[in-house]
Amino acid sequence: MIAFQRGGLLIGKRRLKAVTYRTPGGDSDLLATRPHLNDTARCMPTSADVDAKNLARRYGRRWALADVSFSLAGGSVLMVAGPNGSGKSTLLRTLATAIRPDGGSARVGGFDVLREREDVRKLLALLSHSSYLYDSLTARQNLAVVADHLGRSRSGIDALLERVTLGGRADDTVATFSAGMRKRLSFARVLLQEPRVALLDEPYGQLDPEGFLLVEDVVRELKAGGTTVIIATHQLARAAIVADEAMLLEAGRVKWRGKASEVPC
Repeated sequence: MIAFQRGGLLIGKRRLKAVTYRTPGGDSDLLATRPHLNDTARCMPTSADVDAKNLARRYGRRWALADVSFSLAGGSVLMVAGPNGSGKSTLLRTLATAIRPDGGSARVGGFDVLREREDVRKLLALLSHSSYLYDSLTARQNLAVVADHLGRSRSGIDALLERVTLGGRADDTVATFSAGMRKRLSFARVLLQEPRVALLDEPYGQLDPEGFLLVEDVVRELKAGGTTVIIATHQLARAAIVADEAMLLEAGRVKWRGKASEVPC
């Protein structure tokens, strides 16, 4: 069951709703609160859209993250890689405020992930392992729910569905979709959100080779619009095509950081 958490963002004299889709397990796909037009804050470059200092997260006696520090300039793309259990998903979930850090600090868009969680959530979109789509609704209806809660027009929904090659299935319920089709619809939702920061956890998962190209096109589109993107993935060669920087994690610690084109094999 999915519950809604609402907040408000006052821009001029217009108050917009913020909506968080939250699951009982704590993972979230976060809907950004952004005006569809005249959104100067989203495209305005900043010195650091994401800034983590000695970030740490523990599960029992095991540290999933330990002393992770990095800074990411606005409008850039970071690839985060590493073996299973290295802390990739934990890092993204911590930045998304889905889980709390046990040490260190992190800021997203200048807001602290612990003390200013609602402000952080208004800025970002999280694409996680689970889609959290409404199975009983059609693809078009799923995007309409997002558009309505963000105060956006529904007029661009059909174009978004065509963009992710789901135009012919717009009126089919998500329950009939394959895993790859759900992932494509999730990407359409991210584009509809127009976030300042996009966190993509294993975006290539469940997709075919054509879908890999879709991921790269979406990332380029987000970057061109000023969005900062973090991609957690095992697909180093694919992600390096669109990433500016790379960071390798091992046992929760940063093993290597540098240009994506120079990531060690």
